[in-house]
Amino acid sequence: MSDPRVEVPTDASAATDRDTWLALIDAIGEEEGYFQTVGPRHWAMFVDDSPTLLVTFETLDQCRARPGQMPLAHALAAANGWSHLCLISDGQTWFRDPAVYGYFDRLVDDAFFEDFDRVLFYGAGPGSHPACAYSVASPGARVLALNPVATLDPAQSGWDDRYRADRRRDFTSRYGYAPDMVEGAAQVTLVLDPAEQADAIHAALFHAPHIATLPARMAGAEVEPALARLGVLDPMIIAAMHGTLTRASFATLWRKRRDDGPYLRTLMQETATSGHVARELAVCRVAAKRIKSGKVRKRLAELTALQEAGVKA
Repeated sequence: MSDPRVEVPTDASAATDRDTWLALIDAIGEEEGYFQTVGPRHWAMFVDDSPTLLVTFETLDQCRARPGQMPLAHALAAANGWSHLCLISDGQTWFRDPAVYGYFDRLVDDAFFEDFDRVLFYGAGPGSHPACAYSVASPGARVLALNPVATLDPAQSGWDDRYRADRRRDFTSRYGYAPDMVEGAAQVTLVLDPAEQADAIHAALFHAPHIATLPARMAGAEVEPALARLGVLDPMIIAAMHGTLTRASFATLWRKRRDDGPYLRTLMQETATSGHVARELAVCRVAAKRIKSGKVRKRLAELTALQEAGVKA
């Protein structure tokens, strides 16, 4: 219990290095729930607020890179009155550590998850694997994984050369193969750009009636920042928590990309290589209305001239 005479910070923006950041997060965690060291490279921050629990996984550097230097979902959980358990790693460990296994074992032994009516495990990219894997500790939980990773075991994912240095980690023992770990989940939602071949193959390893794969076309290899930029990441997590994230509801959220400059530029690049002048012209007209770009206006003028000259689509 923190001393009530000591003012507890609301965020870690005052942190200047790793140690001061940990000290601030420790103070915030102890005030709102707890902050624990989990082995030499991991920590757990728990905010106890309600019978609805969001469980997330991210690195210390990811936290520190944000305004306020706080975990991604800290503000979202607070705004919705949710409890929040955030596992934080020092570097990209994939949370493959016996100390982390032991931490979740203790949560199970203490019936921690039984205190919650609704639980969502969330993670993106390297954080998607632990979100799926450790969800087995809370049967009936929901899972939301962006750019899902099933395993880095070379025997099963030797085709994925993105994380070569991490293949040495043990993905064959406890909490190892993510598709097996989500068998007891109520609902699993995977979100990825189907054009990203590695992500698509990982997603294909998850196959069960309670698993849905949602296509975020042209989001690229990092779906989370694309969704955040559009302002739809939080609504998507909220929908996943309440079990209302469906293909249709996601399509409605993802439609906001039509006003997104990076998306429109990617779409223009794609249509430019298609050889279909009419299609590229249509995309360019939309882009010219929605983003300010001299290059877009120039290309629109060129395409309009080609059309007027009678160049066929």
